Order: sequence, then structure tokens, then C-alpha cells
Amino acid sequence: MRLTPKDSLQEHEIERGLRAVIRDGLASQAMATLTGGAFLVAFALKLGASNAVVGVLAAIPPLAQLLQLPSVRLVQWWGNRRRITVYFSLISRLFWLPIALIPWFAPGRQGLVLLAGALGLHAIFTAVSNCAWTPWIHDLVPHDRLGSFFSKRMSWSMGLGLSLSLGAGVFVDQWGSRLPQHEIWGYSILFAVGLVAGMLGIRFLASTPEPRMHPHEREIGWLDLLRRPFRDRNFRRVVLFLGSWSFSINLAAPFFTVYLLRELAFDLTTVVGLSALSQMANILFFRIWGELSDRLSNKSILAVSGPLLLVSILGWTFTTLPGRYFLTLPLLILIHILMGVSLAGVALGSSNISLKLAPKGQATAYLATSNLVNSVSAGIAPLLGGFLADFFARRELSWTLSWSGPSADFKLQTLNFQHWDFLFFIAFLVGLYSIHCLAYVRERERGEASEKETAQALILEVRRSIRSLATFGGFRALVQFPYALARRGLKPEPARRREGKSSEKRPPEA
Repeated sequence: MRLTPKDSLQEHEIERGLRAVIRDGLASQAMATLTGGAFLVAFALKLGASNAVVGVLAAIPPLAQLLQLPSVRLVQWWGNRRRITVYFSLISRLFWLPIALIPWFAPGRQGLVLLAGALGLHAIFTAVSNCAWTPWIHDLVPHDRLGSFFSKRMSWSMGLGLSLSLGAGVFVDQWGSRLPQHEIWGYSILFAVGLVAGMLGIRFLASTPEPRMHPHEREIGWLDLLRRPFRDRNFRRVVLFLGSWSFSINLAAPFFTVYLLRELAFDLTTVVGLSALSQMANILFFRIWGELSDRLSNKSILAVSGPLLLVSILGWTFTTLPGRYFLTLPLLILIHILMGVSLAGVALGSSNISLKLAPKGQATAYLATSNLVNSVSAGIAPLLGGFLADFFARRELSWTLSWSGPSADFKLQTLNFQHWDFLFFIAFLVGLYSIHCLAYVRERERGEASEKETAQALILEVRRSIRSLATFGGFRALVQFPYALARRGLKPEPARRREGKSSEKRPPEA
């Protein structure tokens, strides 16, 4: 397959490319589900990882994004973003093969060293690939469809990830119960299947057309790569918000699985089930947030979904009082639903706002700078989080109200912070600061909708979605997976009619 860019793309080529991007999203999500998240953390814990080691593993992918600047130079010199994306994605995904073989060749502490090394190399090549992929897709997707397109891509990907995570969680627990002496082998099987899905995604990437880079974008020097985005006052505010927000989320999120498995002693099926519940809320609200982002603004979406996510993070501090109690599981269910709803808006808004505010022809420099700041924040946060988790392990802060009277004495414990509670509360405080930074970002010349207007629009969209789901057809549209899209992705595109023979345009399938 020739991986050469084109000076201009026809409308049917753009639509074909958008379908390929969605197919790649499905394959990549399958790989990410089976090789990351709770499964990767549980695999590391089986190898004997501590909180600090979990923090290091969580910090590797974002810290590898520091290669964004030299990667931008490579993109400028080569000028073929598709070829860079395909080649480096292929190499990066192959590093999951030695990870899958760890239980056979390097169990225990040696396996942790091999795991960290392979993850590091995987992350390095992924960083180069992402640096080329982001501006490539920035030029391919029409700007007036950014919100709706990526919400559709994310919702379908999350739907696939939901079913895979549930099945994989049950598989690992059943494997461990039937073969307790070889329990860790179950994770190796998951990683191997994820690798196969990743290879399928490479095929979809290679079939996506690429518009030729803007000539001016290939002439930016090293100093301009750093200066231009930071000279833009409004984009500088965006970078400050995204950096502080990334630090807040990554300070606590990498340790949620450790907290559930070790502190609350839940089995992996329950942990994955809670995660699946969050993903289900993601699926239901991605389309809603996407429609609102196109109609209102990404900043307005973030102004509502961001505080909601912070409230859900703060809710983790109340899941123990001071230990596991009868409201722990119901509270965790509510927290994961709120996290799913809010993460849908945060992920969509934070990714789209930098794409939208990056000037045409300078997307590579602007987006690389934004990703660089986010990566530093996301890399430092779990390292610090692992240290704080160990530091607060033997510390406790409690507040008890007591009453003494002639007839009765009682005490009411209103606050009890210990170990993980401190980490979650600190993440909540940093998140409040990032929301403050968001207030100074200007996305539209005529202003953005207020939080109240966005919340009202969200409620109306939810009501409309509920009414549409009340019919059998609406429910079927929600749960129907695009099998035809995935099946067609395995076959070559049919030859199209010659231009001028028919003026009809095929409707987009994605």
C-alpha cells in the first residue's frame, strides 16, 4: 500500500478516511482495554509491585511524550505523517509480545524490570506515532464536525471496550480459580489477544488518506516551536488549564484499581464491573456532550463536566469510614456513574479545545506544545502520587463530634482521612485550581454559554435521549454495534463510479 499524501482530497476520500479512523479507534480500544487499565495494574501487583512501582508504570507513557519536540522535527523533515504513524505504531505494539511472555521467562521482580522496560519502549514509539497522527487527523476531519465525529468514535470504541472488559474480567477470575498455580498466565493471554487487535488497527491506519502538510508548517524552527504557542496569550491559558487538569486527574486515577483491590479487597470481576459501569455512562453521554460542544463550545462543556468529575474524585474519600461499610459498594456505583458522565465531557472538551484553537498551518507546533505540557504534568503526578500514598499510609486525620449529658453520651465521627483519602483530596484541590484557569480561556469571539445555560441544555438533551430510548427502535440504535463497519474494514473498498457518471454521494457510514 502506498503511504503517500495528496495535495487535495475529494469528498468521498474524506468520508472513506473518516470511516477508517473509526475502525482504527475500535481496534486500538480493544488493544488498550486488554493491555491496560485494571488488567495491567493487577498484572503488576501479581509480580509484586508496590505503590511506588505502580506510580512509575503510570508515569512512563506520559513522560515518553517528552519526545514530542524531536518527533515534530521528524514530522517536518519527513513530511509524511501517515508513514510515520504506521511504522512507529507497528514497532510500539510489538513490544507487548515480550510483556505477554514475562510469566514464562521472567517471573517476580525480574518481570517488573522487563515490564517497565518494554512499556517504556512501547511508549517512546507511541509518542512519535501520536505526534504525527494528531495533526494528520486535524487536517482530515472537517472542523465543523470535530465534536460529533470524535464523540461517535469514542462512543463506539467505549462500547467495544465495555463488552471486552467484562468478558476479560470474568475470564481472568475463572482462569485463576481453575488454575490458581498459573493465575498470572491469564493476563498473558489477554495481552496476546490485545496485540492481535493492535495489528488490525495498523491496517486501518494505513488505509486512511493524508492531505499534504502545509508548506509553512514544515519550515518552523526549534525555537519557534516553543515560542509561537506561548506567545499566543489565549492558547497559553489553554495549556495552563490542560496541564493543571492533567496533573489533578493523574495524581489519583492510576491508584483507583490498587485502592479497590488492596484496600477494599474486591475481586477483579467487581473492579472491572465498576469500570464497565463507568464506560456505559461514557457511551450514553458521549453523543450528548458532542452535540453540545458543536452547538455551544468546548469550554462550556468543560465548565460543567469538570466540576462533576472533581466531585466524583472527592467521593472516594467517603468509601471508608474508616473501613469498608454497608454503603461502600452503593457509593462506588454512584461515583463510577458520575465519573463516566463527566469523563465523557472532559475527554471530548479537552481534546477538541486544543484542536480548535490551534491555527491552521501551525497545528503541529501548537498541538505538540500542548501535549508536551500535558505529558510532563501527567508523568510527574503518578510519581508524586505513589510517594504520597506511601507517606500517608501511617497517618490519619479525624474529626469527631461528641455529646455528653446526664442521660446519654454519644460520639459522631464526621471526618476520617487516612492513607488514600489524603491523595484523593489533594487531587480534588488541584482540580479546583484548573477550573479556575479555564475561566480565562476564550474559545469564541462572541463568548461562550454560561454554566447554567450548558447545564440546562444538558438536561434537555438527556430528556430527549430518554424519550427516544423509550421506543424499541431507539433502544436498538443505542445497543447496536456497527458490525457492518467492522466487517467492511476487513475488505478492500469497492471501486467507485467515475466522476460525472453519477452526481449522487454515498452517505457516510461513520
